[in-house]
Amino acid sequence: MNIAPSVSQNKAQILEIVNTFIKIAPDSTATKAVIPKARDDKKSIQVIQYELLSAQPYLLTLQELIFEVFVQRNQISSTDLELHKTTIWTELFSKNHPCMRASMLPKKYGWGVHYDAEGKIALHGVESVPYQQLAAFGEGVQKVEFAMRSKRA
Repeated sequence: MNIAPSVSQNKAQILEIVNTFIKIAPDSTATKAVIPKARDDKKSIQVIQYELLSAQPYLLTLQELIFEVFVQRNQISSTDLELHKTTIWTELFSKNHPCMRASMLPKKYGWGVHYDAEGKIALHGVESVPYQQLAAFGEGVQKVEFAMRSKRA
């Protein structure tokens, strides 16, 4: 599934991340993955990220994930999306966005983030066997990084 419209140029470039595994942050206290919960009517970014990535692993790239989170957080209707998708996409990506190293999922909630050879993303709980395998450069992983710390070292 490619949700990206055919846009000729974006002003800001999103790094294409492939064959990479993001481990939980070094200052994370998570010993097992926790599903983030919504606190109010508007879902948090990490809740939406979790729902999208856990429902269909290896379906979305980072850009597609950022776009889907934006659409849901801003409650853009399917009609508006159909009519203005290219404009919304272009405006959204006219500025830079952080990668999943900055997400609360690997920083706080205990989820490792795997980018496959196509840049498609999946989550793996810190306590799981796949997490341990990917963290040890398994399944074609060429780069392993920690999520960003929540506090300065």
